[in-house]
Amino acid sequence: MSIFAFVKEAGEKLWDTLVGNEAKAAESLKDHVAKVGLGNPNIQVSVEGDKVIAAGEVASQEEKEKILLALGNVSGVGEVEDRITVATPAPEARFVTVKKGDTLSAIAKAEYGNANLYMKIFEANKPMLSHPDKIYPGQVLRIPE
Repeated sequence: MSIFAFVKEAGEKLWDTLVGNEAKAAESLKDHVAKVGLGNPNIQVSVEGDKVIAAGEVASQEEKEKILLALGNVSGVGEVEDRITVATPAPEARFVTVKKGDTLSAIAKAEYGNANLYMKIFEANKPMLSHPDKIYPGQVLRIPE
């Protein structure tokens, strides 16, 4: 089990307030995971305040990480508790929080030493990212090996 921190004020807005709407928020988050193109994984989602708890089993480490990012990059979510198991374990990716003025090229330069590898980061964060230029401060991105 691990906990991932997110910028609570950043991300896609799915609801006006979480307070008193935890059950509805959990269902909205599970629908959100499916809508961003991650299918309907075998996960359960619950909400406690600004913390989302994700449990269940998925096929790959990449799928797990993308689900955690889809859940955490939502306005109002401060952290995601990871209770998801992986059928085929693999090394974990690194994560980076986007800062004001960041671009995928700048992040690629900082992480890999080569700005031209920005598409590697973009591809690793699909389907949450629709375009390499559409990132925002506070968003958390996967940085694959």
